[in-house]
Amino acid sequence: MAIEFYDLKLKKKVQIDESKVRKVTFETKSGTRYGFKATTDDNRKLTRFTSKADWDALDVPIGE
Repeated sequence: MAIEFYDLKLKKKVQIDESKVRKVTFETKSGTRYGFKATTDDNRKLTRFTSKADWDALDVPIGE
């Protein structure tokens, strides 16, 4: 299954395979935010913020 990210360089949505996706958390002043990070084939880093429910539901490793 692929995860949809928005690629700022290409200015369009791209599909990234789950095997290349990692779960991450971001600590902010107002609390914790949840997201996914991925790297494209040409080594661009993509980030997608998501809800805790979606974050918990996806079975991928927690990354940096």
